[in-house]
Amino acid sequence: MAPNENSKLSTADGLVLGVIQIMIGLFHVLMWYFLLVLYMGQTKGVFGAYEPVTYKAGCALWGAVFIISGFFIIRVTRHPTQCMVTSTLVVNIICIIASIVALVLTIMELSHFKSLSYRNYGQAKVGREVSRILMFSYPLEFSIAFVHSIFICSGRGQSTEENLSEEAESSF
Repeated sequence: MAPNENSKLSTADGLVLGVIQIMIGLFHVLMWYFLLVLYMGQTKGVFGAYEPVTYKAGCALWGAVFIISGFFIIRVTRHPTQCMVTSTLVVNIICIIASIVALVLTIMELSHFKSLSYRNYGQAKVGREVSRILMFSYPLEFSIAFVHSIFICSGRGQSTEENLSEEAESSF
């Protein structure tokens, strides 16, 4: 029995979730590149350069994990195998953890703002706006990974119950 036979998630829905996850991941990677260019152009001022914790940790670069998860979702939707379903579940859990950590770090960054030299203030302000935009996309990423994980687990649970009932019926 294929692992996706009992899933309530259709093939089209799985493909759409995968594509959306890849698009969000690409958006995060491109925003990290934008921040890289933005912060590399800073000049040392009286108060130093603005280097937030999310930039140092590369939170936006974690979008690569979201891209990989999107490919896994598409792959498991097209060709479901037990190994691929388990791998997709593991990658989705990693995505959930990454999105929660990135959201917490972004909130910490936005809540603490040190004074800057006049030269870097504009770059820091643009960087903070990018962080705000990314802050709103992390819950979306969390939701996609969580929903797909729930559907995978529900499909696996139903197939396990059916296998147990089939074994019980065959033993009589």
